[in-house]
Amino acid sequence: MVSGMYLGIDLGTSGIKAVLVDSTQKVVAAHTEKLEVSRPHPGWSEQNPEDWYDATMRALDSLRETHPAELASVRGIGLSGQQHGAVLLGEGGEVLRPCLLWNDTRAETECSLFEHRFPLCRQITGNIAMPGFTAPKVLWVARHEPEIFARVTHVVLPKAWLRFRMTGALIEDMSDASGSLWLDTGRRLWSDAALEASNLRLAAMPELCEGSAPAGHLNPDLAARWGMTEAPIFAGGAGDNAAGAVGLGAIHTGDAFLSLGTSGVVWVTTDSFHPGGNHAIHSFCHAVPDQWHQMGVTLSAAASLAWWSRVTGMDEKSLLAELPQTPEAPSPVLFAPYLSGERTPHNDGTVRGGFTGLTQDTTRAQMTQAVLEGVAFSFRDALEGLAESGTVITQADVIGGGSRSPLWTSILASVLGITLHRLANGEQGGAFGAARLARLAVTGEAVAEVCLPPERVASIAPDDRLSGPYRQAYARYRALYPALKSIP
Repeated sequence: MVSGMYLGIDLGTSGIKAVLVDSTQKVVAAHTEKLEVSRPHPGWSEQNPEDWYDATMRALDSLRETHPAELASVRGIGLSGQQHGAVLLGEGGEVLRPCLLWNDTRAETECSLFEHRFPLCRQITGNIAMPGFTAPKVLWVARHEPEIFARVTHVVLPKAWLRFRMTGALIEDMSDASGSLWLDTGRRLWSDAALEASNLRLAAMPELCEGSAPAGHLNPDLAARWGMTEAPIFAGGAGDNAAGAVGLGAIHTGDAFLSLGTSGVVWVTTDSFHPGGNHAIHSFCHAVPDQWHQMGVTLSAAASLAWWSRVTGMDEKSLLAELPQTPEAPSPVLFAPYLSGERTPHNDGTVRGGFTGLTQDTTRAQMTQAVLEGVAFSFRDALEGLAESGTVITQADVIGGGSRSPLWTSILASVLGITLHRLANGEQGGAFGAARLARLAVTGEAVAEVCLPPERVASIAPDDRLSGPYRQAYARYRALYPALKSIP
């Protein structure tokens, strides 16, 4: 039995979550500190990196108060983080401006400029240039804040900055680096051509490592602050989705899951690099060696139901209670869930959503069902994009807050035409996956021995009665995007 404790820290957009995991992989303590987002202009989204550090200190100080012995015995620390953010550092390691976050959309023009300068972008990085990625953000700073860009010595992603602040080491893992548009994703190396297109050089980049590899030690003063007699090892860590996959044991070729959270993700693990083509499919390195993954994203999944709840003034549970446990037919109403634009397959941050098919007889329940189905159709878009890039999913685990609804899961299975599996303890999140990576960095155990999947507690197959009607409804849904884009 491997002894000791392992600490996972997830740097999310809305908060820092820290979990302590013991040698049996049981979460023995957790603490979350909230973060705020600054939006100084429409489409802008920023955070001050020092706020991440302060929140991390508060989270670990809290664990010290409640679980001092467990925190003191931590052997390894893993980081999970929001991807794509641009933290710009000066010569002395100082932060030059607030971090431009993943959901900052100001760099639309710079995406075209980046792909013009780097014509092989999609083949080498595996991804379309999008405003959410790091490279276009840095180009935006270079064009609009040249006095700041002139002082840039290093550019790092959010969790790499937090590691730097806690260890002094500038190191990034492969999965997070994939979301920058600077990585040669197939070769797992920084791309000189991609960096040149951003007016950067290799010297500006942190050292690369695998997510399960050692990547620095905690500063001695912080170790002393939390009663640690020996400074724990940091793991390379992972971007948030890859960390979640590690937590779910999705480390083998073909492992697939759907995350029905605020945004939605369709993930599949691959044993080689498969560029995503022109369907806004992401192709990234996994956080474990010799594995990659493809991913489709819908920007407003459970967020769509939360929005409908606010509009109606009813809580989500009450809205869902108005619906049958299994729908008799698709709703006569269609809903486009483009409340914040859409990622896969449209790569369009400006399109907006809406209902269509409303009549004098339309009920609230029909509109609620349409919201659930619209999100399911958006997942179907992602599934179709993956298939066109050569990756076919026949079954998948389903996680996220929305997966707690048997009705929504049933609708998803019938719309997608695949069997979905609900999991026991499938909500551990990125911090748990980060703790697993910390253990691997310390012990050198085989990845498959540590990253085991949770138990499947239910399997939901497509409803044969609904498969045909949902195919017809999906065809109508596909007409919504071009119609919405035609509206000035």
